[in-house]
Amino acid sequence: MNTPAERIECRRGDIADQPDMDAVVNAANAQLKSGGGVAGALHRAAGPGLAQECHAMAPIKPGEAVLSGAHDLPNDYVIHCLGPVYGRDEPSDKLLADCYRNALQIAEKHDITSIAFPAISAGAFGYPPAEAARVALSTVIKTLPDCPHIKCVRFVLFDAKSAQLHHDILAQLHANTRPSD
Repeated sequence: MNTPAERIECRRGDIADQPDMDAVVNAANAQLKSGGGVAGALHRAAGPGLAQECHAMAPIKPGEAVLSGAHDLPNDYVIHCLGPVYGRDEPSDKLLADCYRNALQIAEKHDITSIAFPAISAGAFGYPPAEAARVALSTVIKTLPDCPHIKCVRFVLFDAKSAQLHHDILAQLHANTRPSD
């Protein structure tokens, strides 16, 4: 079986257009409503049914994750995570790691084999991108051994700079987790 880092890919793209993924992750707000960024894109693509389903699950706290249907998205599920607002929600590194860990645990529980994440908290919530990527990728690498159903974790980044940053950090972490010969 592949090492955890070999089950992770990083690419530039649109989180709302990942038809080969079972689930996409929403960088949600506490009320699970449409907004800007990832939440707005996913809600627009999913249609009004997503907001209706999410209403009963809100509010959520930083680090929490909940599961909904995908409605008009080309996926089966949306996993909604509330990332920390950098400098306000503390400890921000633990809360951000909780987002990724909880999302993966939900995916495993529901036999989801592929999941696409955005860069949670790295946009409007102000988390420094390199720190956010390191927390995200290291958490996924540590959590995947407990999630045998998950075959592919994709980080879908909005721009080329973010995709390259994630790719570089993944390569560093992968080099540090490989067994020595």
